[in-house]
Amino acid sequence: MSKVAVMLAEGFEESETLTIVDILRRARIECHLISIAGERVRGAHDIVVKADAIISDDVKNYDMIVLPGGLQGATRLRDDDRVIRLLQEMNQAGKFVSAMCAAPIALGKAGVLDGKKFTAYVGYDQKIETSGTFKEDVVVVDGNLVTSRGPATTYAFAYKLVDVLGGDSLAVKNRMVYFNSFNAE
Repeated sequence: MSKVAVMLAEGFEESETLTIVDILRRARIECHLISIAGERVRGAHDIVVKADAIISDDVKNYDMIVLPGGLQGATRLRDDDRVIRLLQEMNQAGKFVSAMCAAPIALGKAGVLDGKKFTAYVGYDQKIETSGTFKEDVVVVDGNLVTSRGPATTYAFAYKLVDVLGGDSLAVKNRMVYFNSFNAE
């Protein structure tokens, strides 16, 4: 079974974070909220979430690391040397590295975007230093890298994470009435 670490930092975007965790767990993928702060982490809109664990080298044993957005949270993830090291080590090991919204700024700092196609929040193509290629697609997959745009793209992003991990996103979409609600594919 795949194992996913969704990273939490003060100021995280709640809708992105909780939707990702919810969809992964509905797909029966083991998913943990890993805090870089304390056990309880306050989001960008003052929702406090209890982490499953505190950051440690154990994250290297996961199959995927996910960085949700929210500018303050993404900035804290980018500025945390432990996160940058984990991103680099997991990327070098060929494990999935993923981020959305503002969080690709951490991927840029870690060098994970170099030579890759990626996306991020509007205008972040100008804020991220990388030799990578910015795309305006809703979700971009390039090898072990998965990125997405912002809060409204979270469902598409989370379903794509299920797919790249070998799960059945179609079954989850059907149970969640995804097609009827969004007229989406």
